[in-house]
Amino acid sequence: MEFVSGYRDEFLDFAALLFGWFRKFVAEKGPMGTNLEGRWRQLEAQIRRLPQDPALWVLHVLPNRSVGISLGQGAEPGPGPGLGASRLLGDEPPLHLKDLSPYVSFVSLEDGEEGEEEEEEEENRKASSGMEKMEPQGGGEPAPSSREFPQEAKPPAESQVTQQETSCDDGSREDRGEDERAPEKRKGRRSEAAPLHLSCLLLVTDEHGTILGIDLLMDGTQSLATENLAPRAYALLCHSMACPMGSGDPRKPRQLTVGDAHLHRDLESLVPRLGVKLAKTPMRTWGPRPGFTFASLRARTCHVCHKHSFEVKLTPCPQCSAVLYCGEACFQADWHRCPDDVSHRFWCPRLAAFMERAGELASLPFTYTAEVTSETFNKEAFLASRGLTRGYWTQLSMLIPGPGAPRNPWGSTPSPSHLLNGDPYQLLQGDGPALMPPVPLDPPRSLFGSWQDYYTWRGLSLDSPMAVLLTYPLTVYYVITHLVPQSFPELNIQNKQSLKIHVVEAGKEFDLVMVFWELLILLPHVALELQFVGDSLPPESDQQHFTMQRDGPEVSVRPGSGVSARLNSGTKEKGGRRDLQIRVSTRPYHLLQGPKPDLVIGFNSGFGLKDTWLSSLPRLQSLRVPAFFTESSEYGCVMDDQTMAVATGGGTSSPQPNPFRSPFRLRAADNCMPWYCNAFIFHLVYKPAQGGSVRSAPGPAPRPPTPAAPPVPARRRRGEKKAARRPRRRR
Repeated sequence: MEFVSGYRDEFLDFAALLFGWFRKFVAEKGPMGTNLEGRWRQLEAQIRRLPQDPALWVLHVLPNRSVGISLGQGAEPGPGPGLGASRLLGDEPPLHLKDLSPYVSFVSLEDGEEGEEEEEEEENRKASSGMEKMEPQGGGEPAPSSREFPQEAKPPAESQVTQQETSCDDGSREDRGEDERAPEKRKGRRSEAAPLHLSCLLLVTDEHGTILGIDLLMDGTQSLATENLAPRAYALLCHSMACPMGSGDPRKPRQLTVGDAHLHRDLESLVPRLGVKLAKTPMRTWGPRPGFTFASLRARTCHVCHKHSFEVKLTPCPQCSAVLYCGEACFQADWHRCPDDVSHRFWCPRLAAFMERAGELASLPFTYTAEVTSETFNKEAFLASRGLTRGYWTQLSMLIPGPGAPRNPWGSTPSPSHLLNGDPYQLLQGDGPALMPPVPLDPPRSLFGSWQDYYTWRGLSLDSPMAVLLTYPLTVYYVITHLVPQSFPELNIQNKQSLKIHVVEAGKEFDLVMVFWELLILLPHVALELQFVGDSLPPESDQQHFTMQRDGPEVSVRPGSGVSARLNSGTKEKGGRRDLQIRVSTRPYHLLQGPKPDLVIGFNSGFGLKDTWLSSLPRLQSLRVPAFFTESSEYGCVMDDQTMAVATGGGTSSPQPNPFRSPFRLRAADNCMPWYCNAFIFHLVYKPAQGGSVRSAPGPAPRPPTPAAPPVPARRRRGEKKAARRPRRRR
């Protein structure tokens, strides 16, 4: 697939942005340091003419004295002095990365031993705590720095700037030489090179949290107590104003505050040269706004060469306005790409049609719709402002839980011990009052076809962001109650008392497993079994089985027995109570063994992004069960249809907007198309069986059974047999 917006982990895009900017900063800072002071005077004059940013800018000083970085087997040289960039930042980076150990590991500089995962988490917590001390909120004081700085600082000169970089460059050359001499030594184990020491991190942000510049001070020793940070910090400030990382045109701040008392004193004579006012005191009495958070806004990139917007000026295609290019050369290269069906000339009219759906997809009833559907939506700020920084909300954000908040790290494996008995919405809560109201006493009297109808019945305010998490169970509900009866009426799914559903490639959805509890509220007459399948699930959860049972307003969780039983045996209890059974299989779908499901569902599937779909789709073709999938864009639906045709000779139905899509717009780096989680729904249209003339995925009207048609439910077959026997008994 040409576009991976919505499929790739945000962290990877964010890392590419940081290191891309840092690489450019180092490359330009070196030549500036080797020239006469006149070059700096010229740059200062250019910055003084820049427009003023009304926001306060903050220079953060984040020291690190105890943790080193060891590059692993996936590491490659560059992007800057002393820092190895792994292949995850290359031309074809991965889409997901839950384990950094093949690329980088953390080493204790105190004892020289590699830390285990527990130690890494502890260091992360310490780093987070240190950051909060350096960035006080509400008038707190920053932690004082132990480094001593000279009273005066001058613009960087060759002797000041290049000395440290020389040692860092040597380190890079040593890493490169090791890679060239013995690449086989890196296979199967971590790098044996001395750990790199990130002694200090200089970070420039505005008061809203947008990152504008970054500098990494690398050194082989544990301490740089005598280093003068002022020249480095001054060069960083100049580059951040001339080439801001986060977003926007070059600009200078109205005012600057510094998170270190010594550095603040050293910059007092330098910052005024830029026409910028320096706060009278360091960030001891002047800090970021209370809602400060590091924003996830990413700089846009050229679709062809992947250069960021801080490097080149990007413009969309003049015809479709969907794809971003840095210039005519990249536009022409994409327009005439071979073969023709991957060229922009082929896709341009389709992409223009996709762009026309932007208004329809943004038509949602919530009070915050305009904010969250904007192309510049700041997701981290939205979540932080509402206290949504714990539980399942951390799965949607790059923010980490605050001090004292229960940790629910990405990739944690749900288990009966994890899913505590009691409130089923515990992991859906924020820092404020309960987000989910009590369950209505009466079941739904009609079927819901929109967020407006569901919110009204559930007692939710249209200001509630719960739709972002509930998009998964409500999409399943919509498939069961609307789409299956419409496309597969002969299955009579609405009258079934039990349903066995396979959720394929369900790594992310399994991390949010408790949101599916809402299905028992919406479908109280149905006993449900959800089997999460996919090789992206945690291996330790394989064959896990537990049951969630509704006990009044609460939920009880009990492990399932090792014996696999049919869902409809023993699940109906007095009073019509139903259970939700959860099963897990950590293997590709085509290797799954077991009973045939009633329904298959996949979320944001991306058939063209994973080779296992070329085997899983034929498996679904052989089962011939209703299979519905969501995608985050119409472009993804078209690519899925092509993959289905290649894998099975079949196709997909026409995609339709999902009324229960997530309201959060997914920001795309190299295009302007509207992307939303679960934006569109389609179902598989199977190739007719050999000798048959009818597709197994029927249209709106039922069709008479043929030898190629899927078998009708067992209950109907038994009824037909009884009806056939009665005439014989009367003879």
